Amino acid sequence: MKLTDTQLRSLKPTGKLQKFADGRGLQFEIRPSGRMFWRLRYRFDGKENMLTLGEYPTVKLKAARTKTEAARVQIADGIDPAAEKREHKQVVADAKVAQEIAEASQFEAVARVWFGKFEKELSPSHAKRQLRRLEVHVFPWIGTEPIGEIKPRDLLTVLERVVDGGSLETAHRIKFLCGQIFRYAIVDGRADRDITQDLRGALPAKKKGVFASVTEPGEIGPVLRMLHDYSGTLPVKCALKLAPLVFCRPGELRHAKWADIDLDSAEWRFNLSKRKGSQAGPVDHIVPLSRQAVDVLQELNPLTGERKFVFPSARATRKGDHERPMSENTVNAALRRMDITKDTLSGHGFRAMARTVLDEVLGFPVDIIEHQLGHAVKDANGRSYNRTTFLPQRREMLQAWADYLDQLRIGADVVQLAERHNG
Repeated sequence: MKLTDTQLRSLKPTGKLQKFADGRGLQFEIRPSGRMFWRLRYRFDGKENMLTLGEYPTVKLKAARTKTEAARVQIADGIDPAAEKREHKQVVADAKVAQEIAEASQFEAVARVWFGKFEKELSPSHAKRQLRRLEVHVFPWIGTEPIGEIKPRDLLTVLERVVDGGSLETAHRIKFLCGQIFRYAIVDGRADRDITQDLRGALPAKKKGVFASVTEPGEIGPVLRMLHDYSGTLPVKCALKLAPLVFCRPGELRHAKWADIDLDSAEWRFNLSKRKGSQAGPVDHIVPLSRQAVDVLQELNPLTGERKFVFPSARATRKGDHERPMSENTVNAALRRMDITKDTLSGHGFRAMARTVLDEVLGFPVDIIEHQLGHAVKDANGRSYNRTTFLPQRREMLQAWADYLDQLRIGADVVQLAERHNG
């Protein structure tokens, strides 16, 4: 007897498998779980087979009978409907996989995977700015393009659009950011090369007087690792390690004298002859030394501690003349030997690095930072720089800065300061 819609609606699960025939091999099954399915029993090439036509009530009685007749036509044409269904499902699955692979290779998808892996090195606010740059300036234009098929001209068009909008510095930052994404894609097997290397010199140079620097926390760690792995002479290696910790002017660093450094009290005092925003004469400047800075100086002391300069000239050492400091080009030359280009970082750039990150990421007050940079900063009463102003806060800041750089260098999870310091 043929099944009816009324009969189907009245059937209930019993906890056992139930089967109800409708004819032409079509049967209605109620499984112990309570789910109900249409099944077609048929013979093909002398073998009995079973084909699931769908789940009830999604597939109604009339639709199940229609599917049965369509399957019978296939059988008559020498086609096994079950095998045909399996092949169709495989084609659909293969197409889905291909689509997923294609989507996973799009620039935006790769960028977001890269960002997810490295955002822990950034403060939440800074990470948000980085991602926002990509979302506003890059993803709308090349986000859906396969990263391995993007041409230098495609990226240059994106960068030129940013420059035309009046944001040259942002364009340079985006170019560097995209370079990191392309290099990640190479390791991940989704790109063959970093196309940003073809764009060297393609953008207008940064404004004159602005020293090249690395100010993004996610970019600082790799640079610090390169400085610590430098294979040159010990004085140069120590100068490279000390420069970001004290962020003084390059001339002040290379003219550092052992007589001005007190390792026991962890202070470096010297004559500050150049101050931003002031035409006044020289004043004394104090650099509180972090534990890490003291360690660097203690490492170097056995070699140069009996000399006048902490970083004496290598040429003067050979001649026995201990009165000459390291050349003004030594640090920059060392950076170039490590393939850190002049457009990426200069010896003076460590100041911009500290100035930006201490303010925007670690949240130290600008006036404390400016005092440590040795800039002329007037207080509310019009008084200018004093070497002892904010000294306890500056000491705390220099130690926090050194600890933060260590975390970036070793790649540890960076704990951001929740609130801005109040001085």
